[in-house]
This record gives sequence, structure tokens and C-alpha cells, in this order.
Amino acid sequence: MTGWAELQAELDAWAKAGRTATFWWRDDDAVGLTAELDRLLGIVGPSNIPLGLAVIPERAGAMALPDNVAILQHGIGHHNNAPAGAKRRELGDQPVDALLAGLNHGRTQLAALFGAQFLPVLVPPWNRIDAALAARLPECGLHALSTYGPRKATVPLQVNCHGDPIDWRGGHGFAGEAIVLGAIVAHLAGRRTGAADAAEPTGLLTHHLQHDEKVWAFAARFAEVVSAHPAARWQSPAEAFAA
Repeated sequence: MTGWAELQAELDAWAKAGRTATFWWRDDDAVGLTAELDRLLGIVGPSNIPLGLAVIPERAGAMALPDNVAILQHGIGHHNNAPAGAKRRELGDQPVDALLAGLNHGRTQLAALFGAQFLPVLVPPWNRIDAALAARLPECGLHALSTYGPRKATVPLQVNCHGDPIDWRGGHGFAGEAIVLGAIVAHLAGRRTGAADAAEPTGLLTHHLQHDEKVWAFAARFAEVVSAHPAARWQSPAEAFAA
């Protein structure tokens, strides 16, 4: 069973190899300043951990955020366009040109609200996007993509997340250390051994509005453990998506 000792051992293996394990943090579904967002900022703030905050354009309000926060585009309005019985997704099951127009409008909104803190990176709601739409993202000014799981392509540039502490299928509570750390350690080991893209930073995915106390505790401890290890380094979204 994977736990904190296994994460420590994997990072030690990176250190022994003379390498640095890069990490990044993405948090989804932001719409405005809330007590939950303040709590998240309180976790990443003490160690100045960079945060990619995926904001829903249609619901976004102006937010004064610290410099360690970059704004990413979380779809259009987080609407489910999938037919009944299919997995939820917004960025599909509609004409591609209409979705591109909606994404372009959302990008313009976020750029106006957040200025230089906004990065033209698309985070699809539910981590799902139609392949034909993904291929045309540059047409609406979005030059990178972030979903979930080890990336299989880098065109358009893709930097994903690999560990999610929420059990979405089992009541939205904490998924458990074994599951979350198991996924993260597996990605780290894959990068180290060549089984996964070594250049893709290992990503933690959170949803601040959905956390219970166990998820908050996990996030805080993960931040501490990664920040403290000499062979680990947090990447800013700007750095991660600059490749």
C-alpha cells in the first residue's frame, strides 16, 4: 500500500540519481473569493507554492490574488453538453465553431479581469474535450491544455495532473492516501525510469469548493512534504507551460 514513506522513498531515488522531481498544483472550479479559496491560499502561501487556478469564465468575478497564483481558463460556463447517460463534458457534443467562439469569449473575459496573471491555458471541465476541438484551440488564442493522467501528446502543449484526493464516485470525500499517493508515486517512478514523459511535471489536482477536512489535511501535508524534500521542486504554471 502506497503512503508517505513510499513518496519519500521515490523522491530519495530521484536524489540518488542526481535529478529533481518537478511538481505543479492545479485547482479547479474557481469563481470568486470564498472562505475555501482563502484556506487554499493559506496552504500554498507559506512556502510560496505556485498555483494554477482554473476559473470558470461565465461565473468569474474580479479577484485580487497573490503573485504565486496564475489564472487558467476552465471551459466556458461548466455546462454539461453530453447526451443523457454519457460522461459529462462541456467541450464536445456541440458544433466546434460554436465552442471555439465560446472559448474565445471566455479567454477575452479572463484576460480583462486578470491581466498578466492569466495564462492562455484551457482546463476542460471534467477533464474531457473533443479531439477535433483540441486540435483547433490556437484559433481562439488558447495554446495549451491541461487534463488528467500522463500526457500522450504535446500538440497542443499539454501538462496534466496525476493525483486527485477527491473520491468522485464514492460520495466526494477523501479518496485515501493509498490511492492518491499511489497515483503520484507511479507517475514519478514512470518519469524516472522512462515509462512516462520525464519532462511533464507531476500534478496535484484539487477542487477547493469540494474539500472535506480529510482532503484539506492531505493537501496541507502534501505541500509540506514536497516543499521540504531537496530533490523536489514546485514549477509555476508559466514555467510548466513554457516548453
